[in-house]
Amino acid sequence: MLREFNLLVTTTRGNEADVCSEIWYLLGEIGDKESQVDKTGVSGLIAAKTSLSPLDAVERLRKILRERAYEFRYSLRIIPIQRVVQTDLDEIKGVVAQLLKNIGEHESFRVTVEKRFSRLSSKDIIDVAAENVDRKVDLSNPDKIILIEVVGGRTGVSVIKPSRIVSVVKEKIDP
Repeated sequence: MLREFNLLVTTTRGNEADVCSEIWYLLGEIGDKESQVDKTGVSGLIAAKTSLSPLDAVERLRKILRERAYEFRYSLRIIPIQRVVQTDLDEIKGVVAQLLKNIGEHESFRVTVEKRFSRLSSKDIIDVAAENVDRKVDLSNPDKIILIEVVGGRTGVSVIKPSRIVSVVKEKIDP
C-alpha cells in the first residue's frame, strides 16, 4: 500500500485491480500522468497519490463523470485526503487541529470515522478529533465533515464539505 496518498477510492469487492487501472487512467485524463495507484489490502479500497490537489482532482473527476459517466465502471466513491499520519490518537488530534481553519466560525461540523484494520475505538478517535473544535455539531446536515479514514497503520484526514466526496452511483442518477 502507498504510505502517502491523497485519494481513497471504493469499489466492489474483487474489483480492486480494475479500479486501480480506471483511476490511474482518469487521473491521466485530468492532467496527472505521474499518479500512483495501489491496493490497500482492504477489500474494495484502493489508495492513490496524485500531484494535483486532492480537492481539485475530485472536482475534475466529477466533471468527467458528468460528461462521460460511462468511463466510471468500477469506482463507487472518490474521497479526497488532505493529510496522512500514523494511526495514533495524538497524531490524529494534531492534524485535525491544523485543518480546523477549514471550518468557518459559523459553520457546523460532524466527525465521520471509517476504520479498517485498527483496534482503536471509533469513539476515542471522534473524541480526540472533536476535542478542540469550538463549532456547532450537526450530525445530519453539517457544513463540514472532519473525515478520518483509518487504513491499518496510516490514517487520512480531511476537513471538507460533504459534497467534496464523489459518490459515483448517486451522481450518475442525479447529475
